[in-house]
Amino acid sequence: MTIDGKTIVITRSENESGEFISSLKHVNAIPFALPTIQIIKKNNILDKFINSVINYKPHFSIFMSAKAVKLLFSEATNVSRYNKLQLAIANTIVVAVGPKTKCALEHENIKVSYMPTRYSSVGIGEIFTKLNAYDKKVIVPRSSASTPFLFMLLQKIGLHVKENYVYDTITFHDVKTWTKFHKLFIHGKVDGIIFTSSSSVKSFFEIILRYCDSNTIENKLRDIKIVSIGPTTSHELVKFNVKNITAKSYTIKGAIKTISAIL
Repeated sequence: MTIDGKTIVITRSENESGEFISSLKHVNAIPFALPTIQIIKKNNILDKFINSVINYKPHFSIFMSAKAVKLLFSEATNVSRYNKLQLAIANTIVVAVGPKTKCALEHENIKVSYMPTRYSSVGIGEIFTKLNAYDKKVIVPRSSASTPFLFMLLQKIGLHVKENYVYDTITFHDVKTWTKFHKLFIHGKVDGIIFTSSSSVKSFFEIILRYCDSNTIENKLRDIKIVSIGPTTSHELVKFNVKNITAKSYTIKGAIKTISAIL
């Protein structure tokens, strides 16, 4: 399936959109990388995580993004620190939210025991409902901007949950790129937008309100096909009264397949 000549916006920076861009070009679309957030690594994340594992003694560790894996291991600057981190994770039963996160862990020689068929918090919940994990402890290294949905879901299942924040996400406004996007947006030259996270949704609206009034934004978005990667992102869009379709598979491939179908 091709979407020849259609301009598809991805709410990520160009540096983080390589696979999106190449995949969209493969179906003859015109990709437009639109940065909305910036990742800020928290201080002393490696020691805090290792100490949390030592003191909390979790049975499971849940990794919700490859970003968390890479940031933690980026702090392991020598063999001793690397081995401590690897051992801390390996002493837990490791769960990865999806293929990229699983790949990032396996790259560091970490065995991943479980990965859901639905790459989301809901999928993680489905795994734990099938395991005999009641009253077990889990640790989740993740973004401080994460929604409380997973925390509440796991608690409801009967788990003890400790979230270990390794990075923040802040709104990032690249004036040059956003000025170009605004021109396309106002003149009806944007055919589709793929929102990649709930944080990107919040930041998108924070930024675009600097360029347009809310009525204009609402009217223009009605003519654009909107795809979200995952139910959390979709729910955030609904808060802004944006009609959207959740990708059937919460992946880059799934998002492009979905937007290709609706276009």
